[in-house]
Amino acid sequence: MPRRPESLLTFSPLYDSPVVGVRDYNCHIDRGGPAAEEHSADNHIVLMRHGTFCKHFGRRTETADVNQAVFFSKGSSYRVSHPADCGDRGTVFVIPPRLLTDIVRELDPTVDDHPDRPFPFVTGPCEPAAFWQHRELVRRLEAVEPLEPLWADVTALQVAADVLAAAFARHGAKRRKRPGTEADHTDRVEAAKTWLASRLGERLTLEDVAGAVHTSPFHFARIFQQRTNTPVHAYLTRLRLRAALERLGSGADDLTALALDLGFSSHSHFTDTFRREFGRSPSSVRLSASRRTLRELSKNLEV
Repeated sequence: MPRRPESLLTFSPLYDSPVVGVRDYNCHIDRGGPAAEEHSADNHIVLMRHGTFCKHFGRRTETADVNQAVFFSKGSSYRVSHPADCGDRGTVFVIPPRLLTDIVRELDPTVDDHPDRPFPFVTGPCEPAAFWQHRELVRRLEAVEPLEPLWADVTALQVAADVLAAAFARHGAKRRKRPGTEADHTDRVEAAKTWLASRLGERLTLEDVAGAVHTSPFHFARIFQQRTNTPVHAYLTRLRLRAALERLGSGADDLTALALDLGFSSHSHFTDTFRREFGRSPSSVRLSASRRTLRELSKNLEV
């Protein structure tokens, strides 16, 4: 990503985990350039949220705007210009090299011959679904409420994978079917289900779950969704919510303790998630269970 005077270009961390980093950048440089030559220190994917800039390399120029994903290859040289005075702002996705290679291998089987150069292009389309998911990711990362790290890992990697797939499709590369048997994939998914069910109260990351079944985080997230039709973070949330429903029906009355015991960050996080899933609040379920218990006790007393 371009390195310019700190007063004109700022970076703010939004999220960091072992599998992905997400950063906000804000550039206030006015119309002008191209500026001095710059060098990319790492492989980055940038999605724009506002404004535009142009990336110059050799005799070529590529425009970065909100309709494009921009790919910065480690060690590449370029210059930057700004065609308008509006500045630009966007999101930088930083993925560890080994995991980035895993993602690209799904789209370009030759990446193992050049793992230090995973991007054979500078820009690619940012389709509407990817743009919306990217904005929702940033909105939730910027919000004050606690965030489920498993959701953030999966969502950020999926955004990156989607724009990479669109870029490879535009530039003519073909997907290959990943080696490995269907039985192997099924075994890993079933093992993950068992592992998740025994850890409802833990704060889990995608790396935790993938490591437990001995596969890469991106590959695991993909095969899990293919075989369950549910993202792994949503699957875990449903396990937690249905366990909560059972415990409420059995008389659990401390909602905060129940929330924390099942891995939710707070009473409000639990209540909001429960209501979205079941259309009613945990307290209303608890009240219904209490009334049912009282009726059963009354019947026993009459006998």
